[in-house]
Amino acid sequence: MKRIIFIGFVLFGLQSFAQGQPKKVVADKIVSIVGDRIILQSDIVNSISDIARQGGTIPDNAECLLTEQAVISKVLMLQAEKDSLPVTEEEVEAELDQKIRYYINQLGSQAALEEMAGKTIYQIKDDARESVKEQKMAAAMQRKIVENVRITPTEVKAFFEKVPKDSLPYYESELEVGQIILYPKASRDVDLYILGQMNNYKKQIESKTTTFEALAKQVSEDPGSKERGGQYQVSRSEKSWDPVFLSTAFRLKEGEISNPVKSKFGYHIIQMVQRNGDDAVVRHILRIPPVTDEEIRAAKGKLDTVRSKIIAGTLGFNEAATRYSDDETQKFAGAFITGRDGSTYVTIDQLDKDVVQMLAHMKVGEISQPTAFENEQGKKGVKIVYLKSRSEPHRMNLKDDYSKISTYALEQKKSEAVEKWLKSKLPTYYVMIDKEAMQTCPQLARFNTDKKSF
Repeated sequence: MKRIIFIGFVLFGLQSFAQGQPKKVVADKIVSIVGDRIILQSDIVNSISDIARQGGTIPDNAECLLTEQAVISKVLMLQAEKDSLPVTEEEVEAELDQKIRYYINQLGSQAALEEMAGKTIYQIKDDARESVKEQKMAAAMQRKIVENVRITPTEVKAFFEKVPKDSLPYYESELEVGQIILYPKASRDVDLYILGQMNNYKKQIESKTTTFEALAKQVSEDPGSKERGGQYQVSRSEKSWDPVFLSTAFRLKEGEISNPVKSKFGYHIIQMVQRNGDDAVVRHILRIPPVTDEEIRAAKGKLDTVRSKIIAGTLGFNEAATRYSDDETQKFAGAFITGRDGSTYVTIDQLDKDVVQMLAHMKVGEISQPTAFENEQGKKGVKIVYLKSRSEPHRMNLKDDYSKISTYALEQKKSEAVEKWLKSKLPTYYVMIDKEAMQTCPQLARFNTDKKSF
């Protein structure tokens, strides 16, 4: 199959600081000039290192491939400038913030990132801003080129028939699984008891009987931050945080500790450690009011009633999930569990252990009995699951995998549209490739419109 050319592989902009400037081995040698823009050897090397650090697979010709992608990206970006495609400063800032958060999560804290980069967060963003803007402009140009590309069933069939039979992928059994989850609330007495404990924790910290960090390691029920003394890097713009937690944290002054507050996860006390505008480092202690067997039984009874309505046909499963489920993700993603690619078709290894156990004796079309479980945060709940479909292990074929094949065929067609566009536009741009780079990567010669090298 023809190799698909897309600029998504080019990750320039943040690699240099993520790797740490003092560790650079390759000097900033120019490998290509595109119009009035340059591509540096260090950009390519850092991109490869970044892919490795993220656990990606690095092909044998990675340096050639990434250089080729970089040239294409520059051409797309320059054309986007000519066409005045809109890329707002807000979009660029949002992308920068997302990348910064990624590296902070990888390294554990803002301080660790700044130490590795030898720069402040603001300097890192300033240095990366132009590269990120270029990437977004190139992506906008690419979208414009392929926006009207469509695929027909005849083209899908023709695409599939060109794939050598011995290279067709083999798919494990895939399932479509829906679930409805209830998280019963603790009794009022238990709730008040936990609230009293949280107030006591605050008094202990303020009286310097203990430290926030030590107490978080001892009593917090948040496995994601317990070992770090309850510490998180948070951002006001990141919607994944509980709004009660976020608004409470950003009302605090540095060093201040909040009164106990209740979020969807449980009770928190929060300490503001450090704040820079809409970004902050905080610590928190989480306690989850425990539910008793009585609350679990009541939740099972409620879900049993919901299950009966679904089976009777008076209530659809999706409608029931929207109306009754306490799982926040289902409000946006729907009732069915999605895989890493966003598809509702998942393999058994992508499911939680409790779901796997529930499915063990189920047939397609069945809905399980309400079953108690405990999530990763230690929160107890009750769920029912619906096994909508289960495929047998098989080699890719048109009958079972039409939607996947159609997606591959469409991406191929889009790639060809970009390649056709590139051939028509490339002669209108000044492109010069480093002589050594062309010797190592002969495929780069096609870009060398200046017919010279350096």
